[in-house]
Amino acid sequence: MTRRAQLLDALHARGTVRVSELVELLGVTAVTVRRDIAQLAKEGLVRRVHGGARLVEPGTETTADDAVPPLPETAPDHPVPSRSAASRSTSTIGMLVPSLDYYWPGVVRGAEQEARSRGMRVILRGSSYDSVDDLPRLERLRESSRVDGLLVAPNMSSPRSAELVAWLASIDCPTVLVERTATVAPYHEAMESVVTDHALGAAITVRHLAGLGHERIGLVVNTRSPTARHLRAGYLQATEDGGLSRTGVVDEDYASDAPDARIDAIIDACLSSGTTALLIHSDPEAMAFVQRCDERGLSVPGDLSVVAYDDEVASLFSPALTAVRPPRLSVGRAAVSLLADRLRDPGRPHHRVVISPSLRVRESSGPPKT
Repeated sequence: MTRRAQLLDALHARGTVRVSELVELLGVTAVTVRRDIAQLAKEGLVRRVHGGARLVEPGTETTADDAVPPLPETAPDHPVPSRSAASRSTSTIGMLVPSLDYYWPGVVRGAEQEARSRGMRVILRGSSYDSVDDLPRLERLRESSRVDGLLVAPNMSSPRSAELVAWLASIDCPTVLVERTATVAPYHEAMESVVTDHALGAAITVRHLAGLGHERIGLVVNTRSPTARHLRAGYLQATEDGGLSRTGVVDEDYASDAPDARIDAIIDACLSSGTTALLIHSDPEAMAFVQRCDERGLSVPGDLSVVAYDDEVASLFSPALTAVRPPRLSVGRAAVSLLADRLRDPGRPHHRVVISPSLRVRESSGPPKT
């Protein structure tokens, strides 16, 4: 008998079953049981309730938005937030970000602003871009602070990332991924998320530079950054759409012990390939590049136009750098909004929000020399 058939037999026999009971009966993990229940609920065969599932009687119409009380048992297999969390005067959001000193402060400010406007509060924790395992931090945050929901930006390239995603999907605590996306096996259902359309940011830059007359446009990214693949995808698509030459100027390691030599290699590659404009991620790298150009007697934007990606401090440099600005505040606000909506309506469909960045044109981009 298949696991699906066993699960349905148990429901027909009892009417209502807990996840913990099904784990013992089927000999699988709680994550697997919850995925099976979610699929059966989509098919209208069962109704999900806190800690388990209830059989839907033939002829009874039901939707994912139906509200049902928790199962009558005092020892659930996972601690769960109160269904009235969204209606309390103060709901608590746990937030884990990979950095507290660059890019993410803007996202955090947006989250805190939106939380305050909704009578909620944010408990912030920091990790790192190189973190191998964020799960212990999240477990401590959830248990010690009794959070009602989580906003998480984990290291998705970690060898433990699949385990973390499975844990997030298994707990009875609403989660929104921030500037990250993930799917949950076995049906590859997307988790709730809010992201910046970084690929669009790269495409906007290419179109801006092409509009100034540049035909050979390069890209410099840190391949260790989770943003890199999106920038590359947008760059490749935009150059293809515009019939532009791709220079292939890509930097793979910003952690070099000889930054001047590294930047010199990029400048030399631009000069030898006829590249007249670059998109550089992020502001500090773009500023270092422009400064090195000046030291070598090259003008920006005369010899090379430069566009920075992030716009944290690009406007403070001389020349002021044209830059793509991700919507950091809006990302934070949208993440809290999604979480608040989920707390208020646990059965709503998962939402994936994509927010567009903007281009700030300043002094570092101009027409190529003729």
